[in-house]
Amino acid sequence: MMLVSLISYIDRNTLAILSPTILAESHLSDEQYGWIISAFSVAYMVANPLWGRLLDRFGLWIGMFAAVGLWSLASASHALAGGFLGFAAARMLLGFGEGATFPGGLRAATQTLPPDRRARGIALAYSGGSLGAILTPLIVTPVALRFGWRAAFLLTGLLGATWIFLWCQLRAARLVGDATPPPPSSEDAAPRIRLGDVRLWGFIAVYAPGALPLAFVLYAAPIYLSQALHQTQAQLGHLLWLPPLGWEVGYFFWGWLVDRLTRGRDPIATFRALIVGLALSSAALALPPALARVPSLPPAALLALVMALLFLAMFAAAGFIIVGIAYATHAFSTRQSGFIAGVGAGSWSALVALAMPLFGRLFDAHAYDRAFSLAAATPAAGAALWWLLHRIKLR
Repeated sequence: MMLVSLISYIDRNTLAILSPTILAESHLSDEQYGWIISAFSVAYMVANPLWGRLLDRFGLWIGMFAAVGLWSLASASHALAGGFLGFAAARMLLGFGEGATFPGGLRAATQTLPPDRRARGIALAYSGGSLGAILTPLIVTPVALRFGWRAAFLLTGLLGATWIFLWCQLRAARLVGDATPPPPSSEDAAPRIRLGDVRLWGFIAVYAPGALPLAFVLYAAPIYLSQALHQTQAQLGHLLWLPPLGWEVGYFFWGWLVDRLTRGRDPIATFRALIVGLALSSAALALPPALARVPSLPPAALLALVMALLFLAMFAAAGFIIVGIAYATHAFSTRQSGFIAGVGAGSWSALVALAMPLFGRLFDAHAYDRAFSLAAATPAAGAALWWLLHRIKLR
């Protein structure tokens, strides 16, 4: 499950890494690029809870086989796109297939691990996404520079096909099956999740706004570094693995910390303290455009500071994801873990679908200050909403 999330992020991040080259060749604006990202996000939003229900009902093997097959074809189809509609259609199909990624990871962790190890298990399964984002510029940039950007998308389709082959080997060795999860234990006797449950909306408030900087850094940072800091496509290939490294480190750090701090203690008090700290850390994302206006700052030092701030933003976003899921799995039955993961990733995707066209418009106007400030303020707004909803629950 870690490997499949790794491949999913190589597939979805290839467009972002190569966006300066693709936008220049296809004559697309930053706002159109934002709408293309939004097309992926809308399909991803719809697909996450749907795949979550399907995986909870039919099991991991058949669900992930179908999902990876679909999105691998969609990823390779980007090589045939030539304009806005072609890219938007390919992204929508990719987003729908990739909706199974994190529901599958959470389903695997909750089925196989005891409660005091689940946060680390979730971190391991989810960490493939951040590792994939680290590897994408290192893998696809040389291919694109040597063979063209279309060849990079064909490579992503091949990676998906390779994973399907390995998944079938696990099936043949009887290490994974398509049976439904085991009967509920006493731990899993909670009722079904209701749409009006305040705890569900509290989970969404932590997860979606807290993780928005992931999308901003993944999709907008290549354009910012190219337009504002004048980095070439080749230079981006050497830089863009650094921010997702914060995401990768963050998953394991926050997974370890949550398991440690919640053992034998009131988890809500722990979640509250962590959410406040994460919101404060996320606020640093507003600083890169301000640093760019400091005349005494050498270009190399500016670039290093910007990359460090992007690293910190993704490190904090990983914390919001882990804390949010820990809160949800504390509040709800583990039998519904696929649906929980789907709601979290789907709500995040809905917010990304709304935000990316706006970020694209601000980038077209070179209003980088406003774009970065908005991305930095969103996690704090989510933290405040979680606090308010939790107060309502106590009443």
